[in-house]
Amino acid sequence: MMHDHKKYILDQAAIAAKIERLAYEVAEQNAGVSLLVLAGVADNGVVIARKLAEKLKGILQAEIKIISIGMNKKMPDEVHLSPEINLNGKTIIITDDVSMTGRTMMYALKPLLQFHPEKIQTLVLVERQQKLFPMHSDYVGLHISTTLEDLIIVETDGEELNGAYLA
Repeated sequence: MMHDHKKYILDQAAIAAKIERLAYEVAEQNAGVSLLVLAGVADNGVVIARKLAEKLKGILQAEIKIISIGMNKKMPDEVHLSPEINLNGKTIIITDDVSMTGRTMMYALKPLLQFHPEKIQTLVLVERQQKLFPMHSDYVGLHISTTLEDLIIVETDGEELNGAYLA
């Protein structure tokens, strides 16, 4: 539910349109892949992975698996995959809701590096322009310039993406 005091940058309809566009971009860049692994950063990145998978089913002729990358984003010492599957030779797209500094995406790579994937790509719904780590997403729903103090929050309700706002 949207409230007027929040500075929304994306509403539910805009998010749905972004996910659809992202699905077409992913399908175009991964044509011919037999298996695509969507590795969502828990929790919102998994919701985005599921929404993306729904759209991809109609446009990409590939099996799609969704896994979760779990970590404490403040202290990402331990990063784990669920379920644990063999990712050797696989095409993987790490999905997340917002890329602020690039740090989460950097740490999300950690468990993938024990394998030898064919390709690793990154997808975010919202990417902030300032980066502290050398990570820029391959697929971006919305690029936005903010101050370092601004937070971007993506609201979810179960499996629904309700909106994104500046906090």
